[in-house]
Amino acid sequence: MTSDAMIVATGLRKSYGGHAVLDGVDIRVNRGEIFAMLGPNGAGKTTTVNILTTLIKPDAGTARIAGHELARRSAMVRSAISLTGQYASVDEFQTGEENLRMMCTLAHLGGRAAKARTARLLAQFELVHAAKRLVSTYSGGMRRRLDLAISLVASPSVVFLDEPTTGLDPRSRAQMWEIVRELAAEGTTIFLTTQYLEEADQLADRIAVLDGGRVIAEGTADELKSRLSGEHVEFAFDDAASFAAASALTIVGAHADPETLSLRVPTTNPVETIGSVLAHAGERGLTIANITIIKPSLDDVFLALTGHAASTDTAAAGQSAETEEVAA
Repeated sequence: MTSDAMIVATGLRKSYGGHAVLDGVDIRVNRGEIFAMLGPNGAGKTTTVNILTTLIKPDAGTARIAGHELARRSAMVRSAISLTGQYASVDEFQTGEENLRMMCTLAHLGGRAAKARTARLLAQFELVHAAKRLVSTYSGGMRRRLDLAISLVASPSVVFLDEPTTGLDPRSRAQMWEIVRELAAEGTTIFLTTQYLEEADQLADRIAVLDGGRVIAEGTADELKSRLSGEHVEFAFDDAASFAAASALTIVGAHADPETLSLRVPTTNPVETIGSVLAHAGERGLTIANITIIKPSLDDVFLALTGHAASTDTAAAGQSAETEEVAA
């Protein structure tokens, strides 16, 4: 990855009916980087993408995409980018191969080049087996892969993905993640919007948290998590008696959960905390069934930054605190 900036936006603002959707957004994305804009519905993610892809004009602010000024060179910007939205934009009454060949024609590729590009994309996106089938028979994941393949026909240097895995099952989502990683490894710059915390954590080199039309935090996933102090150590017990005895121990900040028969202890030094609790438990003849070190997650960061938890859909995507089990 080089340090060349492929997307630079400064002070982007956009309002609708007196409501500020974007309120001074600054963005910088480097060549070959996967940049994730994370935020709840209504945060301004899609509006940001629509501005950067020339679909709408900002009320204020400037941007350069792939070296082209957005305001004065919009045609050049469009020739350097592609956009894949939340819903696949494919022709259901054509086959997958026909969809790709049609886009090759629109991209002014000659017959031989179009045939080669179509074959390569079908193979890259694991659609060779379905190339001759009507898209109306495709699954949601297959349609989304075809949509992304179509967007790559013209070999864009910057790809905008606006919540591309919304509604996909875990397997299809994982397939899309792998494709995005491969594109970035080949030098393509990826601008990804998502409300799935795990998606941002797994994919992004850098993350911007957008809330209320403003970027309220930016950094790598680890940098964002490091803003929250400390970790927790969770001690689980097999029986209610052991749990009750452990709960009676004097441990600063400990939280006892009778439903899970566990004791969660905040710590800045997990090894020291584990040693201390094990010593107290040993003195009382208590057996600890399991010990887990729990690190801050993006969900914790999101809650701390915005004051509200991620959406139900976000939680369903599989985001959870990072844990590391320790042999008890």
